[in-house]
Amino acid sequence: MEIVKFFQTGGPFMYPILVVLAFGLTISIERFFFLSSAFRKTNKVWTQLIPMLKANDFQRAHQFTNTNKSPLAVVLNYGFARQRANAKRELVESAFEAGIMEVMPELEQRTHYLSTFANVATLLGLLGTIIGLIQAFTAVANAEAAQKADLLSGSISVAMNTTAFGLIVAIPLILTSSYLNNKTAKLIEVLEMSAVKCLNLMDDAR
Repeated sequence: MEIVKFFQTGGPFMYPILVVLAFGLTISIERFFFLSSAFRKTNKVWTQLIPMLKANDFQRAHQFTNTNKSPLAVVLNYGFARQRANAKRELVESAFEAGIMEVMPELEQRTHYLSTFANVATLLGLLGTIIGLIQAFTAVANAEAAQKADLLSGSISVAMNTTAFGLIVAIPLILTSSYLNNKTAKLIEVLEMSAVKCLNLMDDAR
């Protein structure tokens, strides 16, 4: 197959690039399913909380979020704990912000590695090509004049495979990193909006 031949003729640097691809795919898949699950849990928790909040049953809402480990429940639980102590709006608002700060690392973790892996794949590809070119020119220097052109063109073609493979790996990782970052940002916006809505309902109940 052409793909196997392309990989085999690319030289030893094709293997570390392949390892980078494996790590990048693993993180991408794990983050995608984690964030998708977090969105579903957030929507479910908010749907269950709405009747309690509209009924001003904040004690029951607090009990519910206290036993739920979804990102939204963790955020709102901070505010409910302050609200039960009859704290001022500013203190409850700061409690919500503290909750958001707590869940953000879990939502954002490992995603930043994808852009790093993309850069590493590109650099490994370039390094493999440079080393391949050095070896090619070294071989050409010791070859007969009639063979130099063919040997040089073939060696350069093989050396460029590494750069091509590095870019093939890097481009999808960059796009995936951008997609996951946007998905994370949207989830954080949902958490912040839910906290604001909850805070307004608390104020109406006072």
